[in-house]
Amino acid sequence: MINKIIKALMALVGITIGVALYFYFVKIFPGLWHLPVAYKALGSIFSGLITGLVFYLISPWLLKEGKNMASWVDKELSKVPPIEILIGSIGLALGLFIAYLISQLLIQIPVPIVGTTISIVVYIFMGYIGVHLAIKNREELFNFNLISKLSTQKEKTIKKTSMSSPKILDTSVIIDGRIADICKTGFIEGKLVIPNFVLEELRHIADSADDLKRVRGRRGLDILNKIQKELDIEVEIYEKDFEDISEVDSKLLKLAQLLEGKVVTNDYNLNKVAQFHGVDVLNINELANAIKPVVIPGEEMVVQIIKDGKESGQGIAYLDDGTMIVVDGGRKYIGDTIDVLVTSVLQTAAGRMIFAKPKLATEKSI
Repeated sequence: MINKIIKALMALVGITIGVALYFYFVKIFPGLWHLPVAYKALGSIFSGLITGLVFYLISPWLLKEGKNMASWVDKELSKVPPIEILIGSIGLALGLFIAYLISQLLIQIPVPIVGTTISIVVYIFMGYIGVHLAIKNREELFNFNLISKLSTQKEKTIKKTSMSSPKILDTSVIIDGRIADICKTGFIEGKLVIPNFVLEELRHIADSADDLKRVRGRRGLDILNKIQKELDIEVEIYEKDFEDISEVDSKLLKLAQLLEGKVVTNDYNLNKVAQFHGVDVLNINELANAIKPVVIPGEEMVVQIIKDGKESGQGIAYLDDGTMIVVDGGRKYIGDTIDVLVTSVLQTAAGRMIFAKPKLATEKSI
């Protein structure tokens, strides 16, 4: 609709120009001036229709070039701080005003065209000088030092935010809940993206007939509300769905590739599949394991044996952070708190496992 209106306006402009040109030529050539009024009217109509048709036909090209020019100007101006545009505009206005005063004298030159030509050069020169001097001396002339610093700081903040890739949350990490505490500490940079298909999965879990699933789903929704309302971090709900893909994990990977973002998860299998597809993953479990205290072979620990292990004679204990300790020969100490010596540590993406032996048994063997 807009394009049709623009074409019609261009045609009207062409008709106006055609009629104006016809009467201009009529005045120049005396022979045309003495023609009958009917011929003059027909000539003006014919001239207007010709130029109107030309303008109508070239209007798509003019519209396209106008859009390209507007985009180029917008792109170039976006690179310049707003305060410099303001100062430059003031300098340009002052320069053109001075050029106007000078041109009033130059137009009086009796030689044809010379005065007008020199006036145009003066306008261009004074406009450039006005913009250049205003921007160069902006702090001294306008005392915008503080504003300039704030503008620079804002640009740095915007640049830093734009450099941070979006973090896409999967269902497991939302239900887990630790992502809210991590965001609160400020270790997550950039915006959080919550796909609509993940929200749908959470709603489905929250409406499940299974009590455990229902509690987990509602916990996930509460965590999202906490992140969105209480934390100072940008959250975006991604509405688009990938209907040709059925699995949620595959949709997450597709979305991460589309947004050039990172998937935040604690799903071990999703982590492996993402690595295969070349998608960056932030695994909450890996982060938790990385910040656990370092345990080395030979270190002494005090643990409580809770249950027996899979192998014969093994006992199982746990640290406060949930790390499992397999105590060889600890089955007979179930329910007791004993000293153990660490023999080895197994580190995987799924977690950390510590192997140990009772200290008493080790001392007896020595």
